[in-house]
Amino acid sequence: MKEINNYINGRASNKSRNFLPVEDPSTGDQISKVVLSNVDDFKEVEKSSEKAFKDWSKYTPLKRSRILSKYKEILEKNIDTLAKLVSLEHGKTLDDAKGSVIRGLEVVEFACGIPHLLKGEFSENVGSNIDSWSIRQPLGITAGITPFNFPAMVPMWMFPISIACGNSFILKPSEKDPSCGIKLAELFYDAGLPEGVFNVINGDKEVVNLILDSEKISSVSFVGSTPVAKYIYERSASSGKRVQALGGAKNHLIVMPDANLNQAVDGIIGAAYGSAGERCMAVSVAVAVGEIADNLITAISKKADTLKVAPWTDPNSEMGPVISKEHKEKIENYISIGVSEGANLVLDGRKIKIQGYENGYFLGPTLFDNVTKDMRIYNEEIFGPVLSVVRVSTYEEALELVNNHKYGNGSSIYTSDGEVSRHFTTNCNIGMVGVNVPIPVPMSYHSFGGWKQSLFGDHAMHGIEGVRFFTKLKTVTSRWPKSIQSGPEFKMPTN
Repeated sequence: MKEINNYINGRASNKSRNFLPVEDPSTGDQISKVVLSNVDDFKEVEKSSEKAFKDWSKYTPLKRSRILSKYKEILEKNIDTLAKLVSLEHGKTLDDAKGSVIRGLEVVEFACGIPHLLKGEFSENVGSNIDSWSIRQPLGITAGITPFNFPAMVPMWMFPISIACGNSFILKPSEKDPSCGIKLAELFYDAGLPEGVFNVINGDKEVVNLILDSEKISSVSFVGSTPVAKYIYERSASSGKRVQALGGAKNHLIVMPDANLNQAVDGIIGAAYGSAGERCMAVSVAVAVGEIADNLITAISKKADTLKVAPWTDPNSEMGPVISKEHKEKIENYISIGVSEGANLVLDGRKIKIQGYENGYFLGPTLFDNVTKDMRIYNEEIFGPVLSVVRVSTYEEALELVNNHKYGNGSSIYTSDGEVSRHFTTNCNIGMVGVNVPIPVPMSYHSFGGWKQSLFGDHAMHGIEGVRFFTKLKTVTSRWPKSIQSGPEFKMPTN
């Protein structure tokens, strides 16, 4: 049985001899085991990261950028390798896995330009012969705790920017699909990263708590469910850490009567059922406004019923399994709850059976109609291929639904009316908004983050928000009574 260990100082390492199983969600079979790290493992990674930071932070931003640029080249050559690791342990289709790797790679590409973004501001003569300027400096040891649904992309939202800013970084990936995080670290060292700048430690909640309570770790980045995000935020803040903790979502997609129906349906199908709904930006609520509702339900049902649900090894697969047996049972329970609450179950994903993969964690597309705002399937994050359709009479009712929900991660509107579009983007209380776009995930040079109970902390991820999060601001005020002349120099200065 393959062992997945920690990756510290550029090599495999583990002191614990306890392991957790890693399964193939398509078959339910154990394919490897990952180390369940203990206190000794954590002390090793903490010591390594602390030592590395002292040297790495002294590298000029340009030298750090050159290593990032080399890393980008290596990642581009290994997209297929990384995608296969993602698909094997997560279950998502290979094309979806490749797309997630590329979106992470774009953050590495953005991080290559960090020297420009680390520039401060300068004010001359704030007082008589007194100048003042600002400096952005690294935090120290930083850490990221990442979810199972994007084992490549989400870590790459964090560590490239942190490391480019001069920090060292500790990654704690999900124990359900840990191999991709190890591979990302290995490739970074192939690019010339010094030992200890990027370490990976595996484990469960015990390791998470060690990270949160550490006095040497300066910041924690997290993506996951809202209850855990809140826990991460509160426990980290109590030990003086800077925190960005992205939580859950219940993303609404409003379909106006004047929307292009085919375009809206295609967007909903991909956003609701892609990656088996295991995305924090998945559309889980479609809000049908007025007379379009019946046609919308019919079109979604017809198209969703034809989706090819199969393992990632099937090149025609459009949707793979969910991550685990426990998660499958949780989703099935929500479907039962929806039926008991009185929602109309149009498509029941519990009925699906795939020959040869009877022990896999497959669910088919599930569709509810006539869902109301007091139902649990509307209010709670299901995180699976379950779409709820809520019918309303007016745009104002639809906007009220969006704004009154406790989550504020993402939302979209499909319409041909520019005035309605502008009103929605201005007045919805949501962090990421789409117009005729089903999944409004921003590019790497913008920032990813929701509002309300979808984000705990002051900073979103990547983009300029990431640079601000991973650096601390220092302001210098200076006056020189006289200058010291050291003589002329004729050599071109180099970095």
